[in-house]
Amino acid sequence: MTTDVEVRCADCAYAATFDSLRAARTALDDHERETGHSVEWNIGRLSGGVERAGADAGVCGREDCANPDSPLLDHGGSDDA
Repeated sequence: MTTDVEVRCADCAYAATFDSLRAARTALDDHERETGHSVEWNIGRLSGGVERAGADAGVCGREDCANPDSPLLDHGGSDDA
């Protein structure tokens, strides 16, 4: 599954859909820099692995959302510096 990101300007007719966060972010930054407009974006869906990583990390902002057994979380860090 691909990422579906919609970028839309509140100040003009600019609107576009991208299949990657990087492409959307680049377009958003370019439009804001060139026009001074405020651009909004909406992430429709991410690939399954990215969604799982976000869910495991508890990105919804609630501590009880995180998956404490996830290997993706830093459970106290390491001694590597």
